[in-house]
Amino acid sequence: MPFETLLLEKKEGIGLLTMNRPDRMNAFNQQMEAEFVQVLQEADQDDEVRVLVVTGAGKSFCAGADVGRMSAEERERKPKGAEEFRRGFRSVQGIILGLQRLEKPTIAMVNGAAVGGGFDLACACDLRVGSENARFMVAFTRIGLFPGWGGTWLYPRIIGIPKAAEMLFTGDFMEAKEAERLGLLNKLVPAADLEKETMDLARRIANGPPMPVKPSPSLPKTTRRGWPPSGKKGSPNIKEDN
Repeated sequence: MPFETLLLEKKEGIGLLTMNRPDRMNAFNQQMEAEFVQVLQEADQDDEVRVLVVTGAGKSFCAGADVGRMSAEERERKPKGAEEFRRGFRSVQGIILGLQRLEKPTIAMVNGAAVGGGFDLACACDLRVGSENARFMVAFTRIGLFPGWGGTWLYPRIIGIPKAAEMLFTGDFMEAKEAERLGLLNKLVPAADLEKETMDLARRIANGPPMPVKPSPSLPKTTRRGWPPSGKKGSPNIKEDN
């Protein structure tokens, strides 16, 4: 079915999911959140999709939540308590947990800035291929928030505790070369070759034997020191709802 904020192409066992709000740096609004969750649910059951590639339209990967389009009332309204505040992240956590639980490999094709929730989204994928235009920033700390999309759980497991702490404390950008050096990017390629290199990688995975491919992503996803978290002490920013 067609989506308003996403594009989905399926070819040769690969699903190419493009966040399609380039005028807003592919930031998430409520429509896009709902559609993304739907795509993940459908992809999990779709035998035509053996690998899912996620990217952004235009010059950006994803700018996280579209705070600029929130109404004045939404921006000024204060949550009544911790539980209500947590529920406010429920829909986006469905995206991050959906990516982590998807029983198919996922690749973030990072074509530009991945900021805030966009950084978390890239981290939630199994693999990341980026161009020299890729940049990563926590962003939440710059507006006085914690990374409610799952970043405090994901960052240290991918880039290490010291660098994760630095990015959380400062809100500084990480450029593409450093991202490759630290292992955040599996591959760093010229912008002109980004799609070709990413799709070649996806094709190699999709063309592998069918039986090993589906279970294999579950191994790293369920052994990342207890990931996905279940709301136990030490993982406050992602909690499942019964």
